[in-house]
Amino acid sequence: MQNLTDKKGTVLVSGVGSSDGLGAAIARKFSQGGHPVVIAGRSEQKLQQTLDELMANGATASMIITDVTDADSVRKLVNKAEAHTPIEVAVHNAGGNNPAPFLKVTEESFTTHWREHTLGSFLLAQAVLPHFLERSRGTLILTGASGSLRGKAKFSPFSAAKGGVRNLAQSLSREFGPKNIHVGHVIIDGGINGERLNRRAPQLKAERGEDGMLNIEAIAEAYWMLHHQHRSAWTLELDLRPWSENF
Repeated sequence: MQNLTDKKGTVLVSGVGSSDGLGAAIARKFSQGGHPVVIAGRSEQKLQQTLDELMANGATASMIITDVTDADSVRKLVNKAEAHTPIEVAVHNAGGNNPAPFLKVTEESFTTHWREHTLGSFLLAQAVLPHFLERSRGTLILTGASGSLRGKAKFSPFSAAKGGVRNLAQSLSREFGPKNIHVGHVIIDGGINGERLNRRAPQLKAERGEDGMLNIEAIAEAYWMLHHQHRSAWTLELDLRPWSENF
């Protein structure tokens, strides 16, 4: 936990796309709290739009095009972010989901899910943890989903990948928690009211009703809270779901 009066370190968010997405919301929340932010993703156009909005609202921010599945790309991302201000918080939020009947899942689809979610989390952790160890502090947050806990029909690649992220977070927390590094895993258990889901299933918002989908700014509040927990009561895993969600 950092004293709020201390100089704020960089918050690195990997997996930022649309400004109406969770990655951008996390960056907004921490920038509003006084942190410089570095946003990373694959789409230069989306990153630039999000960066422009952050800076228009007074944020100290920069963007870096990154392939989260490539070790060299992730190392360069972390080194560039460290060159601004030492990283205080690193968030892996990258990866998509392409449901399909199991017998129609291709090897390419399965490995793509694993690379974006599981390998991406691993690569970010390996790149940033040495810096955290040098300073004996830091927060690493990995984004999970309902699939982290259970395998829904036609979600086999996503569930396998997210289950891997969850177990990685547990292992890292046990190894690095005693070294004053907070590792958190956030399970998003429900539909997110953001650009991606609203584009793919525009009817859901009306079907779910008021507050029936997770608000991206409310999720970002949880990431902020995790980072500022007192280390005598750290949370490893936090699950978030709408009040009306079945689980």
